[in-house]
Amino acid sequence: MFGLFSPLQRRPLIDTVIFDVDGTLAETEEVHRRAFNKAFVDFGLGWVWDEALYRDLLRVTGGKERIAHFCKKVLGEGEMAPELIAELHQRKTAIYAGKVAAGEIALRPGIPAFLDAARSCGFGLAIATTTTPANVEALLDAALGANWREIFPVVAAGDMVERKKPAPDVYLLALNRLGRDADRCIAVEDSRNGVVAAKAAGLRVIGVRSAYNSDDLSGASLILPDCQGLSLALLRQLDEAPAN
Repeated sequence: MFGLFSPLQRRPLIDTVIFDVDGTLAETEEVHRRAFNKAFVDFGLGWVWDEALYRDLLRVTGGKERIAHFCKKVLGEGEMAPELIAELHQRKTAIYAGKVAAGEIALRPGIPAFLDAARSCGFGLAIATTTTPANVEALLDAALGANWREIFPVVAAGDMVERKKPAPDVYLLALNRLGRDADRCIAVEDSRNGVVAAKAAGLRVIGVRSAYNSDDLSGASLILPDCQGLSLALLRQLDEAPAN
């Protein structure tokens, strides 16, 4: 006997971690919510997304899709013109970037230490998110500095794929750009849509709880209450366990 696997059955070792961004790398959602509300004021819309409503709207992935859903399904006002949605979302993104640059968001506790440990041991790091590339850049410029792409050389974001999470597209794009097989990678996610997307792409998943998300994360290989439990030892433990 050779433990859980014989040498012929042994999976490749996990050597790459793919992170979601909002709620995972950083607790961004409250700042996103306030940026949406400021954009609504700037456009004279009179809309206000309070915390309870925003929690519900987060079930819709993508900011532009969230606006369209709110207008049609919550307000019952029919479809908003795509051009107006794009302009509104662009204004929101600019507001968000300004708040991030002003230091309103930091990486979640445990993330900086994990990134340092992973890089020192030669792990690959990537991002797969439904947020825009501009939001990723704003956050990581502020949190990690101008050379953050040395840490995350692969970024797959929502506007780069046809379908957003829970579709697997953004993870499949990340895997393609990494040149990695799914069984060598693990995803870190805080939402149900994210877990479903990663699993559909063939990845194992570590679920982490976040301030704005109380989703059912079943399907994840492991669920953590926060990001401080992330470690290379944990990855080794998961690598030795059977895949779900």
